[in-house]
Amino acid sequence: MPAPPTTTRKFFGRMSLPERNFVADALRTETVGGVLLLIAAVAALIWANTLPDSYETVSHYHFGPAALGLDLSVEHWAADGLLAVFFFVAGIELKRELVAGDLRDPKAAVLPVVAAVCGMVVPAVVYVLTNVFGGGSLEGWAVPTATDIAFALAVLAVIGTSLPSALRAFLLTLAVVDDLFAILIIAVFFTDSINLAALGGAVVGLGVFWLLLRKGVRGWYVYVPLALVIWGLMYNSGIHATIAGVAMGLMLRCHPLEGEEHSPGEHIEHLVRPVSAGLAVPLFALFSAGVAISGGAIHDVFTRPETLGVVLGLVVGKAVGIFGGTWLTARFTRASLSDELEWADVAAVATLAGIGFTVSLLIGELAFEGNTSLTDETKAAVLIGSFIAAVLATALLKMRNAKYRALCEAEERDEDLDGIPDIYEEDKPEYHLRMAAIYERKAAEHRRLAEVAGGASEGNDGPA
Repeated sequence: MPAPPTTTRKFFGRMSLPERNFVADALRTETVGGVLLLIAAVAALIWANTLPDSYETVSHYHFGPAALGLDLSVEHWAADGLLAVFFFVAGIELKRELVAGDLRDPKAAVLPVVAAVCGMVVPAVVYVLTNVFGGGSLEGWAVPTATDIAFALAVLAVIGTSLPSALRAFLLTLAVVDDLFAILIIAVFFTDSINLAALGGAVVGLGVFWLLLRKGVRGWYVYVPLALVIWGLMYNSGIHATIAGVAMGLMLRCHPLEGEEHSPGEHIEHLVRPVSAGLAVPLFALFSAGVAISGGAIHDVFTRPETLGVVLGLVVGKAVGIFGGTWLTARFTRASLSDELEWADVAAVATLAGIGFTVSLLIGELAFEGNTSLTDETKAAVLIGSFIAAVLATALLKMRNAKYRALCEAEERDEDLDGIPDIYEEDKPEYHLRMAAIYERKAAEHRRLAEVAGGASEGNDGPA
């Protein structure tokens, strides 16, 4: 008996319409937030290099209830407090991907998961090798492992590249998986000591949070105070406080029940994502990206093994890891690229993923805590590495921009004006009936115009 024919899966093929609409909405918010992030980063650099004393005074200004162990500097409030909102949204994104997105299907999840893992392992290996041979510290191995989706999309918005939705969705899913592993890295490798009483209180608070959700209790006035208590206990436990945000995000239900248009997770994410992308992350950037940039500082970035490892990890490690992971997945799963794309497109997206900003800056602060000089140089390395990756990705994407524009126009074309792109209706008879009626009306109009033009021409044949 002949073997059944094997079906070849296509990477970066057409998404379902609901998934496409969700991704488009999410990316639109992230893009706006990314532009604000760019503005905040530039403002921080200008402020720190023109008025360094003022920047230091504001960043290190302490406030908060000392009796609760929360007398923190502005910089720490931004890193531990505001980023908890960012990781809360990341937790919801991850939960949604697991129950309703690409990560729900193991076959579809293989590509972003393998690409993300390789895109974190290879930069870490590059950093370690650079510091082993250069005699540097290995403590910063995790700094170049993170991708900043908002910053990457901001670069796309600035250069105007019409990247096809499938590649944008891959970048978003990649960043979600990337965030998950970054969370695990922070929780496992950057927790020195644990206050069991505070941790127990945080766990009890999370249990109450989960129970209220399951009972269907509604009202921000219930959940916001509870979330603040959980966050405060988590901070005092010794585990990074952003883990509380992730845990609460993962608890939200992200699949709609019968009669629901949107699940609670999707609804809350829609409300909180603008706060995260438009306020929390830019403010974190404002108080974390302010480092002194000079000729000597740039020279140190490329000569000190710790900072050189960060730059090479972001620029080389990320590109090689994600591209290699994607190629290996295609090689060993008998899958192939979508017919409209080439491996050069994957290389461009992999290079773009080398933009590591928000989480890289956070891990840099944790890795070299107590060493102010090395922390600032690591921040400079993250900025420089991200800038180089952005420039290289821009060059690669520009080479294929005409092709991307054509693909995007095809994805957006809606000739029957029913609000649904035509490519999602090509197998529906009613769509073809509507198009036939539209073409018939156009043909009738052309015939009428031809008759009018013909009659005018006949009227001008007589002598002047």
